[in-house]
Amino acid sequence: MRFLIDTLIGAATGVISGFGVGGGTLLVLYLTLFSKVQQLQAQGINLLYFIPCAVSAIFSHIKNKRIDYTAWLVSGGFGTLSALGASYLATRMEMNILPRVFGGFLVVMGLWEIISVIREKRLEKKEG
Repeated sequence: MRFLIDTLIGAATGVISGFGVGGGTLLVLYLTLFSKVQQLQAQGINLLYFIPCAVSAIFSHIKNKRIDYTAWLVSGGFGTLSALGASYLATRMEMNILPRVFGGFLVVMGLWEIISVIREKRLEKKEG
């Protein structure tokens, strides 16, 4: 049964990743909350999971000319440097701090999304 659930979660998060929306975040939540995998290990699994998902999705985005290569070089370069620093910090944090940081990040992002939708609705009302 566990294999079937893991397969379905992998497929669902793969679809979300293909859209470029961040299926890996959902994978980490699944692994930590339901599979009882430690946060740091779940993040490592997510990184390995992301590589084939990104490679397979990028071909479609290149084909459809949806890549701004200048933005990719800048964000990719600084993102790589930041990821190196953050992974160094993550492996040296106490294990009980990392899930809290991750949870806080998810809360902030959720609030950001809610606020964005409210702003869009207000702009639509003003324009309409």
